[in-house]
Amino acid sequence: MKHSFASLLLAAATSIFALVGCGENDSTPTPEADALVLHVGYENAVGEPFDQGCRKWQELVNKRSNGKMQLKLYPLSTLGSKSEIMDRMVAGEPVSTLTDGAFFYDRGIYDMGIVFGPFLFSNWEEANRLHHSAWYKDQAQKLEKQAHLKIVAANWRYGARHTLSTQPITQLEDFQGLRVRVPTNIIQIKGFEVLGAKPVPMPLDEVYNALKKGEIDAVENPLAVLYNGKFQEVAKYLLLDGHVHNVTNLVVGEAFWNSLTKEQQEILQSTCEEAGNYQNEMLSKAEDELLKQFEAAGVTITFPDELLRIQLKAASLKFYTLPEFSKWSPNLYETVNKAMHSE
Repeated sequence: MKHSFASLLLAAATSIFALVGCGENDSTPTPEADALVLHVGYENAVGEPFDQGCRKWQELVNKRSNGKMQLKLYPLSTLGSKSEIMDRMVAGEPVSTLTDGAFFYDRGIYDMGIVFGPFLFSNWEEANRLHHSAWYKDQAQKLEKQAHLKIVAANWRYGARHTLSTQPITQLEDFQGLRVRVPTNIIQIKGFEVLGAKPVPMPLDEVYNALKKGEIDAVENPLAVLYNGKFQEVAKYLLLDGHVHNVTNLVVGEAFWNSLTKEQQEILQSTCEEAGNYQNEMLSKAEDELLKQFEAAGVTITFPDELLRIQLKAASLKFYTLPEFSKWSPNLYETVNKAMHSE
């Protein structure tokens, strides 16, 4: 049964390849006739740390499987949007992408949305502990059973999210009325509202002109995204607040995962985690260089002082009791904090 389903998925993979083309990656060896091909799509550009991590994963899978398993990479959303790819995963297609708690929340695994809450984590160590805790493993099982998505690895750091603005932010009051561009999900919208800001959901490709025209005052994202968007040309104040430590997950569909042999599953999982560690090293090096580039572009970089950190943490606590998140388990904030500090 597993062999026949895998054959069907391989046929689907061939169809995807014919429809989408070879993407942006030309380094994949020509797969053998019976090779299993997994198509990995993501928004990041070629050369960004996440893309480098995917190329490492591609290399490791090919080596560990002796060419019997291949990854085909599709940067710059050439395989489709994140939501489209996730829908195709659920339908059983051999595709993969990166995603996180905000999207899992939208898929009905509500408790997982808390990992994107404001100032939940003080550092990467706390974020890593939570993503490898018994609580998170339990949530991952619910994701698989209820949303039909399988987490392959949960150790890839997408980056700490910071705030780039057209005016200085040095105290909590500076967030009052600040028009901050956010992605179109309720968690990030409410996360800035509790700080007193006025979040403005909009596509990322509209942000530059909105900042330039004064339609918004700020944008939040990891450093690489902020810099690659050239937002430093029109916003000159960078607050390294780290309001979210964004650990991302590499996911595939449950049906695809269950079609694999135990050996194939182990190869995908172990190589993905190894590639995640590699990506994290690339990200750390890239962020050090990016800060120098922001400074060279005339951006004033500010680290929140102790008072501001305390104020931000205190203000963010309101987020975790908002009625909008009534579907969360009772005392979820306390449960998560216990998990991240006791594992």
